[in-house]
Amino acid sequence: MIKEINSLKNPIIKNLFQLKEKSKQRRAQGLFIIEGKREVLLAVNSGYTIKTIYFDPLLFDLQKLKQLENHQIEWVKINAKIYEKVAYRGSTEGVFAVAQSKNLTLDELKIDSKTPLILVAESPEKPGNIGALLRTADAANVDAVFIADPKTDVYNPNVIRSSVGGLFCTQVVVGSSAELIDYLSAQKIEIYSAILQDSKPYTALNYKKPTALVVGTESDGLTEQWRVAANQCIHIPMLGKVDSMNVSVAAGILMLKQNVNVDLTNSSSTNCLYIFY
Repeated sequence: MIKEINSLKNPIIKNLFQLKEKSKQRRAQGLFIIEGKREVLLAVNSGYTIKTIYFDPLLFDLQKLKQLENHQIEWVKINAKIYEKVAYRGSTEGVFAVAQSKNLTLDELKIDSKTPLILVAESPEKPGNIGALLRTADAANVDAVFIADPKTDVYNPNVIRSSVGGLFCTQVVVGSSAELIDYLSAQKIEIYSAILQDSKPYTALNYKKPTALVVGTESDGLTEQWRVAANQCIHIPMLGKVDSMNVSVAAGILMLKQNVNVDLTNSSSTNCLYIFY
């Protein structure tokens, strides 16, 4: 049975505004909003529980989510005014969902590889940067992304938007720098921190051992604890006059180095790299 809501003053819709705007409410309720058919399906395939799907019938055909018919999901028809108020971006096909958040701790981490590659981002603040890191981490097929001492929650709508669903494609762990360093050390995962001091070019890495690549903020870089914990500090040689680059770009260069010698002849053409200007 499909419910219908047409008023912006409806308490359910007002709560959606809270989930969209306030991280405190997302944490308290254990819920967050996912926009777009692709993102919703990626979340379902990654084991996320979808509570409710809201759709504007003038923009979205329910047949596109027919594979979710057997899931215990509440379906709610809304009008264009409600959709425009709740949606974070205007190109999500007229559909969004409310999903149950996961416990993103080390206790939930499962790594099967004997030589895992992990990306660590310390104190990321901008949701767009976090999303870009997750999107690139998926492209590089890393085993996990660790978010250390975050200043923005990963279920921020802009993180999901900018990750293009990448949040649901890679294992994500959120924790303090201290506990993440302890874990990496205990698991004998070598730490390579992107710090200029006492560093070597990143091209010296071979990723043949369990590896964690650590990047900091564009403004402050990494803190001292990640320099001390590092097996080796690394840097990306810069050939121009600008001495820094966006953190997601830098992380992408470091992560994708492992793919230089990978045989991609049997990979799907739909998984090639697209560059947008």
